[in-house]
Amino acid sequence: MNNTKIPCISELSLNRPEVIRWQQRMKLLEPYSDTIVVLPCSMKKPYSQSQSHMLFKKYTKGLQELIVTSPFGICPREMESTYPIQSYDASTTGDWSDEEIKASATCLKDYVGDHKVIAHVSGGYKQVCEEALENVVYTCQDDDTRSYESLENLKLEVKKADKIANNKHKIHDLRSIARYQFNTKKADKLIDEKTVVSGRFNKRVMINKKQIATLHFDTGLYTLNLPGGEILKEQKINRIFIDFDLKSNTLFAPGINKADKNIIPNDEVVIIKDDEVVGVGKSMMSGEELINSDKGIGVKIRHQIK
Repeated sequence: MNNTKIPCISELSLNRPEVIRWQQRMKLLEPYSDTIVVLPCSMKKPYSQSQSHMLFKKYTKGLQELIVTSPFGICPREMESTYPIQSYDASTTGDWSDEEIKASATCLKDYVGDHKVIAHVSGGYKQVCEEALENVVYTCQDDDTRSYESLENLKLEVKKADKIANNKHKIHDLRSIARYQFNTKKADKLIDEKTVVSGRFNKRVMINKKQIATLHFDTGLYTLNLPGGEILKEQKINRIFIDFDLKSNTLFAPGINKADKNIIPNDEVVIIKDDEVVGVGKSMMSGEELINSDKGIGVKIRHQIK
């Protein structure tokens, strides 16, 4: 997975594969609090490093934050460092086309459901909220989200809501990333209630003192260790089947007997032989290609049974 900037400078960006995939997978995610705070995006990524979001975060602690952005639609706060949302370039003038408003409004409505919403937005972002939401309180005055009056309104509305302690939603945040990356709610099993995460940049994800994965700083996505592969095998996620012993760090497509068809290039996969996990790595092909190709690298193996 590279970290190349994705230019999103016109309505055509709504049809980019990365955008469509993001919007589809956002349907798997859920807010951790009863009230959601909706915020505008920023030019700086991740959003929380921008001046505006550093300011907003002083007032929104304990509530699910949701950023509205085009062309991706929405970004829950816990997903802001995840590829590709941390790697796109787009205008943030606040001027939205009808197509952008409709697309983002659909994503927003799907995510929010019947939750309460505090919308700290103006301009096109407010138009998206008006298109999508009914149970909503607007806190921005005079189209200035950073004014004293607007921030006081935000503070007062947040004060009324039931908040969740930071340590109570860490597991939720890790599971959101797993659901997105593996495209299924079954990926929750990768993140046990006893999961411990350590590290400043690349973070080690541990369960019962076993490292199941690494959460990478540059992509915001997981790479698996063998215990993580065991969980994927149990949950029937991203499996590849072979009938020979691995001899190198490369698995070629002709040696693959079977693979889950929903695998896409760059997916984390588990390699299985005789119902035993023998390796984990990154797929270089789609599931269909892994099964049907008579040449080429199928998987770059990261860890394998010695």
